[in-house]
Amino acid sequence: MSLVDFPIASRWPASDPSKLQLYSFPTPNGVKVSIMLEEIGLPYEAHTVTLSDADVKSAEFLSLNPNNKIPGIIDPDGPGGKPLGLWESGAILIYLAEKSGKLLPSDPARRAEVLQWVMFQMGGLGPMLGQMGFFVKFAGSEIEDPRPRARYVTEAKRLLGVIEGQLEGRDWITGDYSIADIAIAPWLRAIDFYGARDLVDWQAHPNCVAYLELFLARPAVQVGLVTPPREG
Repeated sequence: MSLVDFPIASRWPASDPSKLQLYSFPTPNGVKVSIMLEEIGLPYEAHTVTLSDADVKSAEFLSLNPNNKIPGIIDPDGPGGKPLGLWESGAILIYLAEKSGKLLPSDPARRAEVLQWVMFQMGGLGPMLGQMGFFVKFAGSEIEDPRPRARYVTEAKRLLGVIEGQLEGRDWITGDYSIADIAIAPWLRAIDFYGARDLVDWQAHPNCVAYLELFLARPAVQVGLVTPPREG
């Protein structure tokens, strides 16, 4: 099997099939993978897959990810030298960390700690902040019932408190920069995009504020945040 055997490649063709192919959009979940690829220095091509049904619900995209969510990748040099298609941003981060030997400790205890924070983002921080964004900025903001918005704002503040405590006395979530930070920090950045800084008392979390600034200053992050471009 080669890259041309993946149906998605017919709609988003590769310029260089020997490179890892990224199908994504610059959302908090999408930029995790582009940032990771920039951090580890793995050659790749980025294809803009918009969030429209025409893209993410197309037969070509669904052939890679039946859950119709970005991001997805195809690694032409996967395990055993065979192409591998993969989706779910957390799974992709772990895969790329293991492939490159970077940003995920080999020590079992430290590795487990990093993975627990990746799962914290996947199962808690991302979904809760995403729901908050829906009820603050997007269509949910038109709902008159205040309870859904209040629920997610309250949970967002609680989760920020968890991160604030974890960052006490350290620059990064588990001490050293890792895939846990690549998972978590883009979602903290989304708070500003949602216009929710005051709602979650962002400035009352100085460790989070300093942490996000440190993350955004990384050159790989600056490139990854705009890869792929919103218009491909």
